[in-house]
Amino acid sequence: MATQIRKQDGITILEPSGKITRSSVSKFRAVISPQITFSDEPRILINFEHVNRIDSTGFSALMEARIAATGKQGRIGVINVGKHIKNLVALNWLVNLFEHFDNEDAAVSALSA
Repeated sequence: MATQIRKQDGITILEPSGKITRSSVSKFRAVISPQITFSDEPRILINFEHVNRIDSTGFSALMEARIAATGKQGRIGVINVGKHIKNLVALNWLVNLFEHFDNEDAAVSALSA
């Protein structure tokens, strides 16, 4: 799993690719944690366009990130969530924990506010 990081209008945009599963979740944590730790009020957008699988370990890492960001008055949004990830979220009844946006422009605008 590789993750590209870029910034737009004060929002950190993470673009992971591949799988966020037990074997790669430590790489994902290593990317997202500093984005939260070194920001006073983290605003993060995760683009799942190139993620083809996420398991409960990956989902747990997302929850940890959300808790950490929320603790610093931050926000995490997601875009391009594929069917597999939507099903996992729906099964866990956690749909309302993450802000979901239709596209990157809408997400950056909302997270910047």
